[in-house]
Amino acid sequence: MPEASSAAATAAAPTAPPRAGARASARPAPPARRRRSARHAPNGWAHLFLAAGGVVMVFPFVWQLLTSLSTNAQVMSVPPTFWPGELQWGNYAEVFSKLPFLQEFWVSVSITVIRTVGQLVLCSMAGYAFARMRFPLRGVLLALVLSILMVPPQVYLIPQYQIINGLGWLNTVAGIAAPGVFSAFGTFLMMQFFKGVPDSLEEAARLDGANPFQVFWRIMLPLAGPSLGALTIITVLWSWNDLLWPLVVSTRAESMPLAAGIATFAGRTATDYPVMMAASALAMAPILLLFVVMQRRVIEGLAHSGLK
Repeated sequence: MPEASSAAATAAAPTAPPRAGARASARPAPPARRRRSARHAPNGWAHLFLAAGGVVMVFPFVWQLLTSLSTNAQVMSVPPTFWPGELQWGNYAEVFSKLPFLQEFWVSVSITVIRTVGQLVLCSMAGYAFARMRFPLRGVLLALVLSILMVPPQVYLIPQYQIINGLGWLNTVAGIAAPGVFSAFGTFLMMQFFKGVPDSLEEAARLDGANPFQVFWRIMLPLAGPSLGALTIITVLWSWNDLLWPLVVSTRAESMPLAAGIATFAGRTATDYPVMMAASALAMAPILLLFVVMQRRVIEGLAHSGLK
């Protein structure tokens, strides 16, 4: 009987509460914490994938810079050496002695300025006309302009050469820049922007007595800043890197832009790859700096114009 009474007393006694640590470890994680951990896991994989893509895209530029600081023997060695033993900074000085770099640089600047200014003026005016004005054969002319986007530029290469040759513009800045002062893409880009401008602004200007040119110059064009910025940087990049057309219409190194001059340097004598890579790095530097400074304007311009 004493054993039974002691067992009953033990069963009736209240059990001690579990320790705080044990209770916390047994408690399941809050739903909010589980959601955060589930959300961070996909972001981690996305960041890893983007970082790998960034390395792949940056690697050619790193290889170019390392090649420009190597010797020709190191570049031609098998297996290739990734890091040069001694940095050859003299390759950048040899660029100016082996290439008419400064002359070709100013040719590239002149061509780029002419094409950029021409496209900003002509494409903005054409885009406004197609978007806001009504005139005979508007649809036919718009279809003809947009059809240029579907035709490879190599198709009309020979007719353009015949026109430039007839004008006597071979081996000149005007002959290289002339075919690029207007573009169907720039017209379409500006047309898409002007279509999105509210009609009330144009109607208010006309009620104040403004003619169509004043509406375009004082009302529409100041609003088109983002699209004009995007068209500027796109035209500059395209014109600076243009290679095929300058090779067709220019045969003298002094009249070539940088892209064509560096390309022809590879075939004149035994190719000096470090000097050629140094020239490419010098040619790329100003346009890369311009793109870094204005890349936000490009995105804003494409977003405002409705293009994807």
